[in-house]
Amino acid sequence: MDSEEITIKLTPDEALVLSDWLERVQMTGLSGLVDDEAVWTPIHRLAGTLDKALPGIFAADYAERLEAARRRLRPPADDGGESEDSG
Repeated sequence: MDSEEITIKLTPDEALVLSDWLERVQMTGLSGLVDDEAVWTPIHRLAGTLDKALPGIFAADYAERLEAARRRLRPPADDGGESEDSG
């Protein structure tokens, strides 16, 4: 097996939202989502790396920071009420 590591680059918003989701996957019933125990090794490694890189996860305003990041990452709402196909 190749010993070369893979680097993944995320924006701070992406990292924060992903970190929160991974925490919920690890700590709640969402773990039923993982159907292969081998997947937990990279999940724990990724979560640990994100935790170390995100000092804001311990901030008093964490919930507000997380919600702001989620808003910035969500696609814009379609205000027209029509799909592109309804021409």
